Amino acid sequence: MQKRFVSIWFRHLITDWLTLRRPELKVVPFVFITPVRGRVVITAANALAESHGITTGMAAADAKAIVPSLEVVDDMPGQAAKLLKALGEWCIRYTPSIAIDLPDGLMLDVSGCAHLWGGERAYLGTIIKVLRSKGYDARGAMADTAGTAWAVARFGRLKPIIEPGAQADALLALPPAALRLEPIILERLQKLGFYTVKSFIGMGRSVLRRRFGQDFLLRLDQALGNKDEPLELLQPVEPYQERLPCLEPIRTATGIEIAIKKLLETLCQRLQGEGKGLRMAVLKCYRVDGQLVEVNIGTNRASHHIGHLFKLFQLKIASIEPALGIELFVLEAPKVEDMDPEQEVLWLPAGCGLADLSLAELLDRLANKIGAGNIHRYLPQEHHWPERSIKIAPSLREKPTTTWRTDRPRPSLLLPRPERIEVTALIPDYPPMLFIYKNKVHQVKKADGPERIEREWWLEAGEHRDYYYVEDQDGSRYWLFRSGHYSGNQAGQWFIHGFFA
Repeated sequence: MQKRFVSIWFRHLITDWLTLRRPELKVVPFVFITPVRGRVVITAANALAESHGITTGMAAADAKAIVPSLEVVDDMPGQAAKLLKALGEWCIRYTPSIAIDLPDGLMLDVSGCAHLWGGERAYLGTIIKVLRSKGYDARGAMADTAGTAWAVARFGRLKPIIEPGAQADALLALPPAALRLEPIILERLQKLGFYTVKSFIGMGRSVLRRRFGQDFLLRLDQALGNKDEPLELLQPVEPYQERLPCLEPIRTATGIEIAIKKLLETLCQRLQGEGKGLRMAVLKCYRVDGQLVEVNIGTNRASHHIGHLFKLFQLKIASIEPALGIELFVLEAPKVEDMDPEQEVLWLPAGCGLADLSLAELLDRLANKIGAGNIHRYLPQEHHWPERSIKIAPSLREKPTTTWRTDRPRPSLLLPRPERIEVTALIPDYPPMLFIYKNKVHQVKKADGPERIEREWWLEAGEHRDYYYVEDQDGSRYWLFRSGHYSGNQAGQWFIHGFFA
């Protein structure tokens, strides 16, 4: 069988992903940043930012000088690999042989698959069209070798499908970077005046090996098909799903409880054997009348504890309407995570903390009663600006990368955005004597400050803030600030930003 490969390139992988999560960024130039050797550099830029000349590797301060309104987001290491893995698993519907091509692509072995979609052109077009409809700026190419498909997807301009046996002709007009060479080799080729593959492909192998090394010849041979290129394929995960058909339709709450227990026993046995626990579970009840009833639960920490999970489902049983009876139960776990092996401590009393299983189970019960969106855990971040100094932790297992600041008072409740207040001060640069917030007058009895917090100039331009810790006549305490220096012709420069316990 003729080997055929498809390379898919996501030109703005990480920025497309964030745009899907935050649609308001679609019309905003933004970048991802990270500190590197004392500088803050850009690791990814969306298409709008690139249209202004902003590129990966540029210093964030230089980018802000080009586009003052540039939005910046902290880089998320490992996120690209997670995205590619998820996209690769989704692409298994088109071929069972898929490999992750870091940092921004997928490689598909599509040998013998294209005819199922009406030919290679329709096959490739369907994949790219669906990916673009999901919000990803994707390009693809098909060829006899993975190397040529990779090169054409990223550097080709004429046609995305290379006919069998035509990979050499397809490579001639492309730059040396299309061969996936190391930067030092590309720099050497540039100095020697080799600007296309055609300029050196006819040279003797001994000459090329002596000047550019064995890895150079390996990449060239892989692209031409002279040597096979092994791919580290994704292994499709068997769905975490259990089914329980019923001999007689189930119409009672007791029968539903028995079915849930049996399904949980089987599913949790598999999860425990694989060292995993579920974070989300869905129970599907297929009724005799053809209707489907679904209930779901979620956990703060991966769990395969049958008793705990059953208690969560018990809270939902009242919402299951069996009608004429349920003939099939299906339990699915669409979200599972690895679990750390629990160690038994025989002689010491059990400690209390975030790792305590009872805490996670308590949060699970609360979340399934009042909603997971009403429970948050916050972690500190390395930022001076208060709005950026905290972030929401997605789970109890995430550990802080820095420590909470304790040298100066910080409010227990920080407003997402500062709100304007009216202030009367004895002298403009003094703490306020009173302030009006939401039409209520607060007489200031005690005040401490100011604490000046400078704006992070490498992220955005603007005034500094002078914060005051104040207490009113009722004993309530607030975090107020004045934006910038006092100016006689400037009104509304005081804000409330937080509340102390």
